[in-house]
Amino acid sequence: MIKRFLLATLLLALTGVAAHADVPAKTDSLTLKPTTAETQAAALSARFLTRFQYDAKPLDDAMSEKIFDAYLKDLDGDKLYFTQADIQRFSSLRDGMDDAIWNQDLSGPFAMFNLYVQRATQRLDYARSLLKKGFDFSKKESYDFDRDKASWAPNEQALNDLWRKRVKNDWLRLKLAGKDDADIRKTLDKRYKNYIDRLDQLDSQDAFQIFMNAYAETTDPHTDYFGPRAAQNFDIAMKLSLEGIGAVLQASDEYTMVREVVPGGPAAKSDQVHVGDRIVGVGQGKDGPIQDVIGWRLDDVVSKIRGKKNTTVRLEIIPSKTGLDGKHEIVTLVRNKVTIQEQAAKKKIIQVKDDGVTRRIGVIELPSFYEDFGARRDGDPNYKSASRDVAKLLKELKKDKVDGIVVDLRNNGGGSLSEATAMTGLFINKGPVVQVRSSNGSVEEQTDDQPGMVWSGPLAVLVNRGTASASEIFAAAIQDYGRGLVIGEPTFGKGTVQNLVDLDRFGDGEKKPKYGELKMTIAKFFRIDGGSTQLRGVTPDIAYPKNGDEKLFGESTYDNALPWTDIQPAKYKPVANLKMLVPMLEHKHEQRIAKLPAWKLMLDELAEYRKNRDKTTVSLNYDTRMAERKHVEAVQKAFRERHKAINGDSSDTEEVTLDDGLTPGERSIKDQIKQEKEADKATDVMLDETAHIVADEIGLIQSDTKLAAEVLPYHGKSASATD
Repeated sequence: MIKRFLLATLLLALTGVAAHADVPAKTDSLTLKPTTAETQAAALSARFLTRFQYDAKPLDDAMSEKIFDAYLKDLDGDKLYFTQADIQRFSSLRDGMDDAIWNQDLSGPFAMFNLYVQRATQRLDYARSLLKKGFDFSKKESYDFDRDKASWAPNEQALNDLWRKRVKNDWLRLKLAGKDDADIRKTLDKRYKNYIDRLDQLDSQDAFQIFMNAYAETTDPHTDYFGPRAAQNFDIAMKLSLEGIGAVLQASDEYTMVREVVPGGPAAKSDQVHVGDRIVGVGQGKDGPIQDVIGWRLDDVVSKIRGKKNTTVRLEIIPSKTGLDGKHEIVTLVRNKVTIQEQAAKKKIIQVKDDGVTRRIGVIELPSFYEDFGARRDGDPNYKSASRDVAKLLKELKKDKVDGIVVDLRNNGGGSLSEATAMTGLFINKGPVVQVRSSNGSVEEQTDDQPGMVWSGPLAVLVNRGTASASEIFAAAIQDYGRGLVIGEPTFGKGTVQNLVDLDRFGDGEKKPKYGELKMTIAKFFRIDGGSTQLRGVTPDIAYPKNGDEKLFGESTYDNALPWTDIQPAKYKPVANLKMLVPMLEHKHEQRIAKLPAWKLMLDELAEYRKNRDKTTVSLNYDTRMAERKHVEAVQKAFRERHKAINGDSSDTEEVTLDDGLTPGERSIKDQIKQEKEADKATDVMLDETAHIVADEIGLIQSDTKLAAEVLPYHGKSASATD
């Protein structure tokens, strides 16, 4: 979901606020104004949301106040830019947002956005001025960085003091990391200037995107507005493909840098584009002029590089191996369709050894329920689809003679409802998977009509708080059918269905997208047992420790979440009964983790994470912070030593990675990638334990034919496994 823009990563929350016409506009650069297409898109969106939204609410004065509050929170949620006087100026618009949308007059919201940019720029200019003098770190003072419930600053003087502490903390972080004053001053001045440059690059589409999402998120937590740029990125995320050169790009200072080269894409095949290269110019065609893109915002550079298949793009690159002063190279590439394999389903095999017996447990990792809707609609036989990919992987795992399967849906936020249904069908014979109730109360079943199962053996679904929507549909169906165990944390609790509305279909017929898309809630889904995952999520059969984020993350944290309800169960018959199996598996699980060093280490790391997460204030005293840093270093070193002992690593202990005081764009891309790869290599304790639980199930089944008859689907009958 795209509810915050680029500057969120730059500590500047970019969600707009509507303003009155008498609010001062931006004076140091061009004032942003809404386009005719944007005002039309706002009114068109309102017509859909007030008529076809699942829990449709009128766009009136009451809704206007909610939009106002959401817009203001998104824009300056940490209360870093506006003063109470600014907020008072805005107050006349509190009940006027509805009129602004219906009358297609967004001058108020845009005036407030312009003021936001002006105030943010002023704050950053002030931050830069503080760097000349430096700070006294012997004083006993602190900085409260959790400002969600803070009051608005009464005046500019109060804001100055807040920013003094904010900049002092930035300086102190770099000082603790070993930087000298000259280097710190240079780093922070460049950082704040880059923030200002990005503010200057904002355009009307950014302002409109932010304002419309304030409206959309007020109607429902999962309703979003996508402008033309955001709509294109959402489409790519769903179909896992695009037409371009096959490179993941990242902004770093004023440059666009190559973060990843996608295997099989034009960039990779050319062998002329590498991680860390800086793209400084882009030209269209074989001989079109090269346009300088230094200092451009990332999405503008990306739009120049993307293009239709079989067209040519030329890149002017500073190779990473030569440094900034190196010779520039021109690379000519022919765009092609690029598949983003990193987000596709993957498989691996875990070998579990217990009591002298080795069992092979296949694992399928699925980041999302993706589907290329357009390719499927056009009849492409090779269209990208989560269920098709998983079916292929299951067949490969069967050939590898695995004994059981774990489907890892941790942090899978959902995706296509039809894909969740189709994937459930890989593990059941036939039958309903989910019930969908529309706003008029009618209920339809999404059903697996394909006979047979691709996998009929022991199965577990691994979930956590980030498992949501389509993932919850799949996990709930597997649980209701008794088809497999659900293991992990209680899930997110999103029980609503969204539909994507292409607003350009209802416009003036222009081919170029200009109105964007609306992702709005049109229905609620229910389990086949009649219950709902809304708010409550899916409760695991075997529970793992929570990470403590449930009060901050999940459907229950939204003020306007729909309530939990239930309906009549669908007509279905469980294929197995796992109830008698679960206590035995829980007993084995508890016995094992009680003497498992990796599990104890995970619990200790979770406890340390919770303790640090609950902090809302930091000291600005050097001695105090240095003592805290040394404590963190000792704790992390002890954790690393324990990891080494568990993994049997005899190498020297690596240096503990402490806070370096830098933002992501200031770090070396190659160092970032190295750290991410190291993290990927770390032992996944929960996944390993889930594999052990499935291995325990296999052992119990093999030793007890009566138990097998209860817990295996269609035991003693033909499962008609589809190969």
